[in-house]
Amino acid sequence: MSIWFNKELSIQNFNQSGKDAMSEYLGIEWTGLGVNFLKAKMPVDHRTKQPYGLLHGGASCVLAETIGSLASAMVVDPARFQCVGLEINANHVHSATDGYVTGVAMPLHLGKSTHVWDVRIYNENDKMVCVSRLTVAVIQKRDFTTPRSL
Repeated sequence: MSIWFNKELSIQNFNQSGKDAMSEYLGIEWTGLGVNFLKAKMPVDHRTKQPYGLLHGGASCVLAETIGSLASAMVVDPARFQCVGLEINANHVHSATDGYVTGVAMPLHLGKSTHVWDVRIYNENDKMVCVSRLTVAVIQKRDFTTPRSL
């Protein structure tokens, strides 16, 4: 049984996601959607490498949070709720120096106020580069562009 709020959801629904945001700048592309997972890839290039020529750990965290946060947003009613990252943990277990890395997010917990995602990132040889756990807060929908008064 699918975890997605919209039972007709397809990977094409994600194509416009992230326009004018960090995910667009880093070249993140949506590549797969299953009944309980979401998948995206990111290039290992000048935007995502650290000075030693290896995939930057922060870029791995961006990929993990991008996939997990959007997956959470697809689980809830978007007219009523928004999903925002609350905590991320990442273990970098192997390096990547070129090509693409692919992240796969699967839920560990889908509660009313929090979601927890397991996000695993692999290189093109299917070797795990990073394993991450992302906790997402599910909040009532509001406009984050309007400053809140103190």
